[in-house]
Amino acid sequence: MTAFMRTRWELVRRFSGRTFDPSPATPRRRVVVTGLGLVTPVGCGVETTWRRLVEGHCGVRALCPADLRMEGFDEETVMYTYEQLASKVVASVPCGKEEGEFDEEKWLQAKENKSVARFIAYALCSADEALRDAKWYPDDLESKEKTGVSIGGGTGSISDILDAAKLICEKRIRRLSPFFIPRILINMAAGHISMKYGFMGPNHAAVTACATGAHSIGDAARMIQFGDADVMVAGGTESSIDALSVAVRCRRLALSTKYNSLPEAASRPFDCGRDGFVIGEGCGVVVLEELDHAVQRGAKIYAELRGYGMSGDAYHITQPHTDGRGATLAMTRALDQSGINPHDIDYINAHATSTPLGDAIEAKAIENVFSDHATSGCLAISSTKGATGHLLGAAGSVEAIFTILAIHHGIAPLTINLEKPDPAFRGPFTPLSASLELPIRAALSNSFGFGGTNASLLFTNPS
Repeated sequence: MTAFMRTRWELVRRFSGRTFDPSPATPRRRVVVTGLGLVTPVGCGVETTWRRLVEGHCGVRALCPADLRMEGFDEETVMYTYEQLASKVVASVPCGKEEGEFDEEKWLQAKENKSVARFIAYALCSADEALRDAKWYPDDLESKEKTGVSIGGGTGSISDILDAAKLICEKRIRRLSPFFIPRILINMAAGHISMKYGFMGPNHAAVTACATGAHSIGDAARMIQFGDADVMVAGGTESSIDALSVAVRCRRLALSTKYNSLPEAASRPFDCGRDGFVIGEGCGVVVLEELDHAVQRGAKIYAELRGYGMSGDAYHITQPHTDGRGATLAMTRALDQSGINPHDIDYINAHATSTPLGDAIEAKAIENVFSDHATSGCLAISSTKGATGHLLGAAGSVEAIFTILAIHHGIAPLTINLEKPDPAFRGPFTPLSASLELPIRAALSNSFGFGGTNASLLFTNPS
């Protein structure tokens, strides 16, 4: 018998017959939000985006051939591809040097760093704003070791993959970029942020389709709760407006096609006229912090993250279960973890993407969980995707930030284009068609993704 095997059997004999105490040695640590950063179709920057959101601005516009990002293709191929697309509306990030615009030269054109794809640049920009907001720039080794990054994405850089495939088809392998892999790997958004600031804590990247942003934030919170970090930079990022990403979603009949001539009306969650989602891009990043750590350094606290619920539909690759069981489980688990009663939830930022089936199923799930609101009529519900389109892997984090800001400012944002609400959303569960001022004690942000993956984040007012 080897020394390893003898040691193993010693441990078995020593602990056999002992009972295991499942209670944790220490109470779960509390997690708060101390910094926010946004890049969205409505605007770049938290202040600009939030103001435009509650005022009812829309980030959806007409698709043009340049949006397809087919730089290596001839004009005839680009135009053919554009003409074949049934959906001609997108929610793209406004670029430029004006206030509220994403400066491509600052984040994408640095010659010394050719490994930065657009989705990574969005994450770097959002993280920069969130860290400045949190005033968190540790310079000692211990603090850097206890600061981590959890940034996920849905698809990475599909345009880079398309360009590389073209080079192989044309037998021009020598033209392939040595930076191809670092540009497309989804975890490189977290990697670049970690390297830029010297953060040596957990370096994590969730990839769970449209639930990615929410899972990234929830996972980061648990890393703080279990002592892996004191501070986490967390969120989701997506750069999904390109020829292949739009074309394959058109093939699945997932995108809106009825409003090509009126782009701003295309994304209309809960409305009877909805016919599919509008593909969008952007990024949302939060700074999460252990409560005592935040208080000791005098940080501004936006909200506390009290609950994180996850579930799987175990049903279909793209469609949620018709009875809403997955969404119901996610919301119920977030409530159970938080210790908060359903009647104490004042606002829900719904996942509702503007698809006929998905919106109605989520409505059923919300009614299942919050039935005690049926008599009080005091539950505010909205989907901010009317303004932003569907940001895929970034949706969960961007909408979590909107939920946090709703608590912080005491304003539940509206759902734009809600002209004729679907009867599925009735009584106290009728979504907001105008922004509403109200004190928000607790709020939920829902995110659901392909493969039946679901996440709900529950935030509370820190006061």
